[in-house]
Amino acid sequence: MTEMNPATTYTDGDVDTNDTTQRSLESMAAERYSRRQALYRGAGATTMAFMGTSLLAACDDEGAEGSIGGSVTVTAGSNVATSAGRPVTLTGNVSGSGSDIGWTQQSGPTVELTGSGNVVSFIAPAVSTATDLIFQFSAKPLIGAAKTATTTVRVSPAVLGFTAVAHSLGDTVVVPEGYSITVMTRLGDPIAAGVAAYKNDGTDADFDKRIGDHHDALHFFGLSATGTPDRNTSTRGLMVQNHENITQTYLHPTGATASPRPLAEALKEMECHGVSVVEYADAGDRKWSYKQDSTFNRRITPNTPMAFNGPAAGSAYLVTAYSKDGKAGRGTINNCANGVSGWNTNLTCEENYAGYFRRDASDDAKRTIPEIDSLNRNGITSRSGSYSWSTASSTDTRFTRWNATITGATSADDFRYEPNQFGWVVEIDPYNPTSTPRKRTALGRFGHEGAFVRAVASQKVGVYMGDDSRGEYLYKFVSNATWAAADADAADRLAIGDKYLDTGTLYVARFNADGTGTWLPLVYSPTFPKRPASGSYREYTFTSQADICVNTRFAADAVGATPMDRPEWTVGNPVTGEIYLTLTNSNNSFRPVTGTNAANPRSYNDPKGPSNTAQTGNPNGHIVRLREDGDTTSATSFKWDIYLFGADSTDADPTNVNISGLTTANDFSSPDGAYFSRSTNPSGQIKPVMWIETDDGALTDRTNCMLLAAIPGTVGDGGAKTITNTNGGTGTQNTFVGAKATAANLRRFLVGPKQCEITGIDQTPDGRTLFVGIQHPGEDGTYAAPGSNWPYTQAGTPAATVRPRSALIAITKNDGGVIGL
Repeated sequence: MTEMNPATTYTDGDVDTNDTTQRSLESMAAERYSRRQALYRGAGATTMAFMGTSLLAACDDEGAEGSIGGSVTVTAGSNVATSAGRPVTLTGNVSGSGSDIGWTQQSGPTVELTGSGNVVSFIAPAVSTATDLIFQFSAKPLIGAAKTATTTVRVSPAVLGFTAVAHSLGDTVVVPEGYSITVMTRLGDPIAAGVAAYKNDGTDADFDKRIGDHHDALHFFGLSATGTPDRNTSTRGLMVQNHENITQTYLHPTGATASPRPLAEALKEMECHGVSVVEYADAGDRKWSYKQDSTFNRRITPNTPMAFNGPAAGSAYLVTAYSKDGKAGRGTINNCANGVSGWNTNLTCEENYAGYFRRDASDDAKRTIPEIDSLNRNGITSRSGSYSWSTASSTDTRFTRWNATITGATSADDFRYEPNQFGWVVEIDPYNPTSTPRKRTALGRFGHEGAFVRAVASQKVGVYMGDDSRGEYLYKFVSNATWAAADADAADRLAIGDKYLDTGTLYVARFNADGTGTWLPLVYSPTFPKRPASGSYREYTFTSQADICVNTRFAADAVGATPMDRPEWTVGNPVTGEIYLTLTNSNNSFRPVTGTNAANPRSYNDPKGPSNTAQTGNPNGHIVRLREDGDTTSATSFKWDIYLFGADSTDADPTNVNISGLTTANDFSSPDGAYFSRSTNPSGQIKPVMWIETDDGALTDRTNCMLLAAIPGTVGDGGAKTITNTNGGTGTQNTFVGAKATAANLRRFLVGPKQCEITGIDQTPDGRTLFVGIQHPGEDGTYAAPGSNWPYTQAGTPAATVRPRSALIAITKNDGGVIGL
């Protein structure tokens, strides 16, 4: 607050001779002087810049003549322009002995003014067209009416507000100028009181109390000051993050011991998988840290007790020596993408679980033909299992369960059906660290990449899910119950999950050649089609809904779903409701010229590196989007197009490969993670920003994996396209494409360190902090010769032998604005 110095210490007799509550003029002046000095000290770093334009002085509304008691003049600054999501600072000036100094908004979309007195700030709101916001600055003389002045801030629609990051093969995370990075929870960081700091030399243990490896999908669940759920807070929350896998060599002093595995090594590796729940807090101005001893902190590992719900729960398919009634299980593994329910729970998804299991050569002779075909269709064929955990003990069932070979008289005597206990969507209540996670079998069993939840008033809850393997499918689950807004804040969150996720209809997608699509129900009846014999598979007959839920891939085969190029994340535009599916790639022989379809239309060679190593099929991937007919989750038909095609812009065929018109400022390969900004801030409103993460091997001779920001259009904004393919011959494929990428609607925002994957993304509700996961930096190295030294390289130049660690980063904008705008 700007005040006037008292002119003199002389007193004119106005010295507390009245015993009423009226304050003396002298005491008021003295207080104003004190507050003025404090204000100037506190406002020394305030700047005034709007897209390169500074505020200038302007006249007040009544001229310089004041009223009795001294003159007061106020100015509010000149009119300026900005765009949505950018910070705006208003500075008013007062000359004279004014009081009650402050700013008020007079017109335009309501914004929250932060600060008081002369200086306030706000974030420019989302607008669909250029919109004027008028603000009034006022000060009251000692006697008489307040003096006022106004200024206008013209806000334009949101635009990407950063310079595209260039390709990088370096060993740091690179973000645009004007942004800062804080490295948050890293592999091995302790998340319980009394646990020692991580040595990072392979000797650490107790990973049930430490952050796991291979950071993947994440979500920030807000916490109020009293520790209750708060969707709107941006200063305190629970970070829930998947830990998909491990880089084995870095977890042990001199790498992993060969089979048979030492029990301690196997246990460490196992506990590095799963999920972590950790309290994060902002100390002010987006200075983030985590709380090691929070009572909310939790690790969910492959050994954590689980409950089964839905059609398969209690069925013979889930009976094991541990779960003799088929209703319980242990743990979750290979957790890739995620989903967030409308009732404040986290959905973690079990993806490539199959490889962890061992089946001895003797097992086939003990199985029925349908069991053998089911095991093969779901990839349970290894003779050792990933990391050979089953060899660590012959009696401890934490390890023997990874051997699915039949050894007992019945399934209750061994772990023949242990693989059926994985491949599910698992619901977790992050706010209750003692709750038992629930595996939702109604959503089907396959290589779940993610589970995007759409909960809309007066509609059924929809869950969209990709199966991440070549030639697999896109699924949708639709609840029987209609979404009730009151359930959003229910105390028993997992009970609400029972309501919406245990009963409903599971569908799989068929993409038609004319740009339409059909959702095919996977609902058992005596007439449900058999899965026809093909290749090495025999005809398969379904016997129940539990059978369909366990053997979902067979059921999707049976109804004629469209095989896709490795379906990854699903995400929905919060404004249009359109659903996006990333298809990371399909290499080698799966997409020859004769193997394309309208939704997976390319077949080409993208030679890599100086030796021109062939990469055939669809090595760069693409992103499909669809719009439900009637914009309802329960629709059984949709329209689709291909939003973006990945490509190496430097040498790709511009007509048949680089179809989206990418440049070196926005080219990418192997889209994986996908996310739309939250609808609680300008980057998630009107035309929301979409974020695209890559898990790439095809373009890594030019750049490390990356994160891009996009402002997409809508289904149908491009048109029909005929592609000429040349992989193993020549042929044409008709398809439908989105509008081409431009510098205005697609830019590279981040490039990661060496040999990493960019995985997991969320933002605070205000959009002013972006959280991103950096997975497996240096994954191709060894303990003796690490392939990266990140995150230590982010702060300096570490010794070459320092082992890398997966970690989560917090990205903030130096001016305090919304990320990306």
